[in-house]
Amino acid sequence: MTAKTDNVANGIRNPSEPISSKLFLSEEDPVKHDVSGSVMDGLIMEVKDSYTVFRTRWVMLALFVLYSSSNSLQWTQFTIISDIIVRYYGVTSNVVSWTSMVYMLTYVPLIFPASWLLDKTGLRITTIIGSFGTCAGAWLKVFSVPQDLFWLGFTGQTVVAISQVFILNVPPRLAAVWFGADQVSSACSIGVFGNQLGVALGFLLPPMIVRAQGTVEEIGADLQFMFYLVAGITSVLFVFILLFFKAAPPSPPSAAADFGSSLDSNFLKSIQKLLTNRNYILLLISYGLNVGVFYAISTLLNELVLTYYPGANEDAGRIGLVIVVAGMIGSVVCGLILDKTHRFKETTLVVYAASVVGMIIFTFTLDCGYIAVVYFSSIILGFFMAGYLPVGFEFASEVTYPEPEGTTSGILNACVQIFGIVLTLLFEWMLGAAGDRWANLALCALLALGTAVTAAIRPDLRRQAAQNKA
Repeated sequence: MTAKTDNVANGIRNPSEPISSKLFLSEEDPVKHDVSGSVMDGLIMEVKDSYTVFRTRWVMLALFVLYSSSNSLQWTQFTIISDIIVRYYGVTSNVVSWTSMVYMLTYVPLIFPASWLLDKTGLRITTIIGSFGTCAGAWLKVFSVPQDLFWLGFTGQTVVAISQVFILNVPPRLAAVWFGADQVSSACSIGVFGNQLGVALGFLLPPMIVRAQGTVEEIGADLQFMFYLVAGITSVLFVFILLFFKAAPPSPPSAAADFGSSLDSNFLKSIQKLLTNRNYILLLISYGLNVGVFYAISTLLNELVLTYYPGANEDAGRIGLVIVVAGMIGSVVCGLILDKTHRFKETTLVVYAASVVGMIIFTFTLDCGYIAVVYFSSIILGFFMAGYLPVGFEFASEVTYPEPEGTTSGILNACVQIFGIVLTLLFEWMLGAAGDRWANLALCALLALGTAVTAAIRPDLRRQAAQNKA
């Protein structure tokens, strides 16, 4: 077999070789595949134009989604049952709120070394580190059930929070490395979907597992079961990632990925370019406001719901679930729209403006007395506010190309964590000082400001330009 045939058999094209109209998978199995052909069942790869996309990309994406979920489900693990944790461990509600905000606090100083590591070592190393940390933190919480060991549970939560820096900035990088130009936005939205799935489970499971009206012994047993369940899941996922997760396919899946991988990136120069990019700075502000508002509502949702619906602990968890599930659907829908239209500026602006409307509806229906109405308004809020997450990621990748996606999304998320901490503390203060109506209206005003900032971003789609030129 010739060297050229060897390359083809492995799904790799030498750039110096001419592209023939047909490609053979091997001499023994001469199945032909048009260069511009569609997916054929049973093949290991798909060939589009001169680039190859491998079916194993879906395995990599699925592993990442599950791994991301196992981390984010622990974000609200304590806060969604805040009243129970306060009573069981004898700590204040403010301390319980910090089990959520520690995710935001640890992210800011650690994202720069984590982004550098992702840029230098690739997806596999950083994913293994993050998965191990998520697993280790979950096991620390297993031993924190005694009522005098809340500090150990908080330590475990901090380890899991630190591991988050190896997750949040990965979806756009994974999508760009593994997926073709016509699937990259959808793949990014599915990657973000993993984080949202975990948040949804974090809202749903703790109120179901831990009995609000149980005795001290029953609450302790419920917490023990919940911690063992999460530790077991994270352990299995760590083994799977160690065995099966790969850094990159044998060849780039698109022209943009090919060009990006050929560049010698300088981390400090990339940061300098990003921080002098007008569009990116505006996006940092608008994205931070939107997601910061989402973090504030998610962290204090238990308090918001119980204010008007006493004893509705499980409903608080379900409302959080509804917000996130609606956002998961919104994420996928927006990703498909972006892949089909490539209208990044328009899509971002429409989704952002709709988030303002959703927040206003949520604000004026929270105290209506009918919790079913709150569920409905939560669907509207979640679809657009949580659905905005991958849209912002992809817009950032477009206006900053060819800077590394991991660095771009890392700084974006660092800004989000800062906004999240500030807005959560502000929201918590306003809830006590002025009540939920004025606190929610303040968030509405911030979202309106974010919409105006988004409108000022120019649609400089550099990645699309590179792809079209190729």
